[in-house]
Amino acid sequence: MNMKTSVAIEKAVPVADPDIARTEFRNAMARMAAAVNIVTTNGPAGIAGFAATAVCSVTDNPPTLLVCLNRGASVHPAVMQNGVLCVNVLSEAHQDLSRLFGGKTPVAERFAGASWSELSTGAPVLEDALVSFDCRIVRQADGGTHDILLCEVDAIRQRDEGQGLIYFDRTYHSAGRAE
Repeated sequence: MNMKTSVAIEKAVPVADPDIARTEFRNAMARMAAAVNIVTTNGPAGIAGFAATAVCSVTDNPPTLLVCLNRGASVHPAVMQNGVLCVNVLSEAHQDLSRLFGGKTPVAERFAGASWSELSTGAPVLEDALVSFDCRIVRQADGGTHDILLCEVDAIRQRDEGQGLIYFDRTYHSAGRAE
């Protein structure tokens, strides 16, 4: 079968220049919708958390998530030393909480903005998250400025109601189930 499709390309920019590449990459990534999560940890290195969109499923056997963490982030040492984390998938009601965890807000203020519990690893679980994946970090890989963390899921808690929080084109949107 021979199929022809026509696609209008607004602009194509070569990325040989590293400064252009970085800017164009960031602009292009802003057009990729992603779920908004708060990733938390607790343990010997203390409590910490950050907002993240760089989270995805790897496999269901064993259940494993991929989480990207900037090496320059203030939370990096705590996450790596604790070796556990919880990916809390946010609902549309969590925009302000996402901003707290995505900025330079002190740790105590971040966690004061919501109710938390814990499951098996001790990492904070957001009480009203759409889904919480309680995980142990089992492998780490170099991703340039970021560490790529493979995290095996120990426990899952989920709610049936709520609209998901999505980040697209540098702003928040909600996404729900098709009826």
